[in-house]
Amino acid sequence: MLITNGTVVTLGAENQIIENGAVYIKRDKIVDIGKTNHLTAKYPNAEKLDAHGKIVMPGSVVGHTHFYGAFARGMAIPGPAPKNFQQILENLWWKIDRALTLEDCRLSALVCLVDAIRNGTTTLIDHHASPNAIDGSLDAIADAVLKSGLRASLCYEVTDRNGPAGAKAGIRENVRFIKKVKSQEPEVKNLIAGSFGLHASFTVSDKTLEQSLAAVEGLDSGFHIHVGEDISDEDDSLSKYGMRVVDRLHARGILGPKSIAVHCVRADVGEIELLRQTKTHVAHNPRSNMNNAVGIADILGMLRRGVNVGLGNDGFSNNHFQEMKFAYLVHKATRRDPRVMDAVQVLQMAYANNAKIAQVFWKPKVGELSVGAFADIILLDYVPFTPLTAGNFPWQLIFGIDGTHVTHTICAGKLLMKDRQLLTLDEEAIAAKAKEAAKKVWKKVQAM
Repeated sequence: MLITNGTVVTLGAENQIIENGAVYIKRDKIVDIGKTNHLTAKYPNAEKLDAHGKIVMPGSVVGHTHFYGAFARGMAIPGPAPKNFQQILENLWWKIDRALTLEDCRLSALVCLVDAIRNGTTTLIDHHASPNAIDGSLDAIADAVLKSGLRASLCYEVTDRNGPAGAKAGIRENVRFIKKVKSQEPEVKNLIAGSFGLHASFTVSDKTLEQSLAAVEGLDSGFHIHVGEDISDEDDSLSKYGMRVVDRLHARGILGPKSIAVHCVRADVGEIELLRQTKTHVAHNPRSNMNNAVGIADILGMLRRGVNVGLGNDGFSNNHFQEMKFAYLVHKATRRDPRVMDAVQVLQMAYANNAKIAQVFWKPKVGELSVGAFADIILLDYVPFTPLTAGNFPWQLIFGIDGTHVTHTICAGKLLMKDRQLLTLDEEAIAAKAKEAAKKVWKKVQAM
């Protein structure tokens, strides 16, 4: 496929904006980028997609999400409004996940994948929980991802909050799925990857951590875990183990260049240094942190010290442009300093840094348009009314561009949405089935 007549925004190490630009795709990779007249002459027989002047840029990458939480939208939380993070978990999320069946897992994933395609998000790092439907849950989600045509890394959150049998089942599901993915054909492995999920330090005992470490031996896998999201996580670790959360995870061998530490809201200077030394990736989720009132991580300090901090949504919408805007604003408000967290830093987290997280699972690059990168490309009908340059693009994105501008979504060279019409998923049918499933989930939650 040859995309022609676009305003190509490459991002990457040397962001370029190519007017009347073109991108040539062969199978699932980008083969060539340049001016439309040059590439049209070079590839005269290529199937063409005329961008008609639209922005042509990389698909968004989400560093951490929860497909399983889709049915929480609009649901009334039983009882009084939660007044702290622990109550939010106990009254909402730990009821929702226990209510899910395997079919619910598949449907909730499909709902999120529709949202991702519509908003130009092409790669997602998911973290799943369904304590009463553990075995095969990652297969159910993977089937939805493959049907959508998007790319996702999946894991199951191991926790002790559902007893020893639940912890062992979670370990078993992670190991089974990681092994299964490694045995798949390349076209599947380029879209689906596996990691080893852990919930959080305060719900995972040393014994379960030891069992998890033993289980991943020889699998070439890291861990995906919530870290210091709330002060209660740090308090728990200090009271039980005499050390802070990151210190504990480091001492138990959980950190490393293939691991993702989510949130790190309460990480202090010493913990940040351990994250840097171990090359552990961090996923920042500003909308979730604000919604749960847990505080805002020292992301600026992490970036300054060389920690790779990407941007996730923690189960919020897959309109990743919204997450970028919140990341841009919240640190200014928290620091009371308009100079901090500029648009260039936000863009770095959302694309280059998230691409580094994605490269834990897939070697071809994402988050940029370059020769050899995955052909994950979106078209947007954003029409700037001020000059658009490589230098000011980050601010155009923060103050102008949104997921609602996306008209076409391409992942791995396959067109998933054309002129805002989904091609791989039946949005209306999915919504109808999800609505019926959500009613049953809500009823179970109310009865708990």
